[in-house]
Amino acid sequence: MSRFPWLNDVSRHCFEQIVNQTLGHAYLLGLHSGYGAKDFIDSFAQAALCAAPTVNGACGQCKSCLLIAAGNHPDLYQVAADGNQIKVDQIRTLCQDLMATAQQGGRRVAVIQQSEKMNQAAANALLKTLEEPGEGTLLILQSSQPAHLLATISSRCQRLHIPLPSHADINHWLQQQVQVRQDTTWCLPVVGGPQDLADAITDGRYQTLIQLRKDWIESLSSGHLCANLMNIDEKQVSDAHKVLYLVLRQKLLKTPQIDALLAANIVELSTLVMKTCHELALMPNINALGLFQNYLARYNQLTGS
Repeated sequence: MSRFPWLNDVSRHCFEQIVNQTLGHAYLLGLHSGYGAKDFIDSFAQAALCAAPTVNGACGQCKSCLLIAAGNHPDLYQVAADGNQIKVDQIRTLCQDLMATAQQGGRRVAVIQQSEKMNQAAANALLKTLEEPGEGTLLILQSSQPAHLLATISSRCQRLHIPLPSHADINHWLQQQVQVRQDTTWCLPVVGGPQDLADAITDGRYQTLIQLRKDWIESLSSGHLCANLMNIDEKQVSDAHKVLYLVLRQKLLKTPQIDALLAANIVELSTLVMKTCHELALMPNINALGLFQNYLARYNQLTGS
């Protein structure tokens, strides 16, 4: 089954539907890529196209499976964002392709990654295909933010519910994947998901996040921006914002008797930090030092440091 244990139940459910010929025509997977969304979709699509699927997935040996392994199955269509959007021409082309007869004589499967990035016109163009998909058509929509999808899209898809693993489950998985012993899950909101965290531990990013956390705790405590934050690499500015957000939130959790007004002000500051983080990609020039000094000044003012 999947190398992500939390995907096993939903995978088996979908494989059983394929074997029992009760498969629907459109599914919505609301799961971040870091939790194994791509692995699940790949195995689901391969099983749907397989000539001899089982309750454990595709056979791996038929012509269809070999074509998928080679990356050139003619009846498997992939759509991803072109820049920051999935555009209407991409969806129109997909819908036109899905009207053709399957070249391998089985299903036609379309995968739309980050489907919440469809603009209004693209989403409207997909509606007709969702309503009248044609025989043997399967659409799989993945979204890290399914709430951002148009209701007219999500209501026409069967929702695949995947209970997210607990931090204990993630730590156990990480022990098997990267032999880490300590609890590293504190930074999941920064990196994304367990696979992203495993990658961060392997490539050294996690150690950078640990240092950023130490730097922010020191700076907030002393009232002065530490040297590392004053000379931060531009590539780390986004991570620094996310780590500051976590440090501020953690301060609230660890101070249960905190004044209500102060707590509200710290929440407001943490919200500003994340809002700015989301806007970083739109900033032509990032004055990280100015941003960090502003956050620290506001924090000092709030706490009377």
